[in-house]
Amino acid sequence: MRQAVGMKQWIEAYLEAQKRAVDSLNPAQLVGLVETLKEAHASDRQIFIAGNGGSASNASHFAVDLGKGASDKLARRFRVLSLTDNTAWITALGNDYSYDDVYVKQLMNYGRAGDVFIGVSVSGNSPNLVKAHEWAKANDLRTIALVGGKRGRMAELAEQVVVVGDTHYGRVEDVQMHILHLLCYAFIENAGA
Repeated sequence: MRQAVGMKQWIEAYLEAQKRAVDSLNPAQLVGLVETLKEAHASDRQIFIAGNGGSASNASHFAVDLGKGASDKLARRFRVLSLTDNTAWITALGNDYSYDDVYVKQLMNYGRAGDVFIGVSVSGNSPNLVKAHEWAKANDLRTIALVGGKRGRMAELAEQVVVVGDTHYGRVEDVQMHILHLLCYAFIENAGA
């Protein structure tokens, strides 16, 4: 019984910390992200997203929801690509160049001025995402960084930055998925699209 009480307290504390992480978001910043996606859609720009580990899964999930769910509600579909999804290309780039190049080399093939690159990272310092942000910025892509409380180099490079006020990987990744879902549902539910 004592273990059950201890677990209940731990769960309550975890959920409270998760609520604080969600509450750390600034809605005005999120409006700005929706506007960036709206502008990209209106001018038929490509939207790229990438992350590592859990953030890679979030990137893939976002590409599905924006490319299918949000696009189903619009006259013209979003052009969105998760750079995390082509395993053969990622392993070829990692093997032949460096793991630091797995996203930037894909952007070099696809990215054009005016396109949007979204990097998702808890630390904000993932070398492959930093390198992709540097290239995107130098080549006039719009840049967005979703990062945790440590901010990192990505927060210095990106045009738009949303910081989740926590450093716990699970909580930050969960809140980043909240953000990515919100961006899709702004179009799915026509909240401001």
